[in-house]
Amino acid sequence: MIITVTLNTALDKTFTIPNFSLDRVHRPTEWKIVPGGKGINVSRVLRELGLQTLAMGFAGGYTGGMIRRGLEQEGLASHLVPTAEDSRECITVIDPEAGTQTEINENGPRISAGELSALDDALRARLPEAEALVLSGSIPPGVPPDIYARWISAAKQEGVFTVLDSSGPALAEGVRAKPDVVKPNRREFAELTGEDLLTADEIAARSLALVDTGIPCVLVSLGRAGAVAVTRNEQWVSRSPEIPFVSAVGSGDAFVAGFLFARHHGEDLEGSLRLATAAGSANAMTFGAGFCSRECILSLAAQVETRRLDLESKD
Repeated sequence: MIITVTLNTALDKTFTIPNFSLDRVHRPTEWKIVPGGKGINVSRVLRELGLQTLAMGFAGGYTGGMIRRGLEQEGLASHLVPTAEDSRECITVIDPEAGTQTEINENGPRISAGELSALDDALRARLPEAEALVLSGSIPPGVPPDIYARWISAAKQEGVFTVLDSSGPALAEGVRAKPDVVKPNRREFAELTGEDLLTADEIAARSLALVDTGIPCVLVSLGRAGAVAVTRNEQWVSRSPEIPFVSAVGSGDAFVAGFLFARHHGEDLEGSLRLATAAGSANAMTFGAGFCSRECILSLAAQVETRRLDLESKD
């Protein structure tokens, strides 16, 4: 079983509005309203790939009720701790004519010490059953930024493989606990390292420096440009296949799911990067986060180009 944690679950509303502009009334031509948040998106793709998953996190109020019902309707196993305040809503507007994507994300509910303690107890109780733990997304108000670091340490004590995909202070604190995989996107990686690196090769070199601090694997997703995968012994760059682009929402989460699926089946680093890149691309072809199909992912994997780098560790 793979546990995903989404501290800031959301009701995701995605609208397609051709020729979207401000200060006008619009009516969408297509829409999708589903439970969301990065960990939930990862669980959705893992389930599609045939792996058992448990989505954990918080859900409160009327919005939280809709999140719970939506997960039940999808058949996604979950354990969501109730919160006194309402869960957030996130709105994405896709304009296919302009090729733009506009997002409005609420901050999320303030989490009390008691609510956090309840989730902490529940997560630690399930860790012995887990193959992997995925800690994804933003930290809602009231949650200390070192929470991911605490859970990474707890998972390591149980021998559970850990993946961290966050940003800001939560990412900076989390890497200190040395998760097995850190997966920022290009912007998050720049914030973490303090360097605005432009090329995949530059990002790979800086990733190797992060590996030298004790993190076994660094994955950096680069959107349409592909991704970078770096360990001490191997460094790879992938290039995404050409696809009919729909939306980038959830593509980084699909990438994580694809990587874990490949690892579960014993793929090496190159194969895992190839499958992860394919999953991110499959998601970008799909309306709604995490609704890409297994068939599409496996088909695209054969079209992903990879290139091995020859970098030297300084450790």
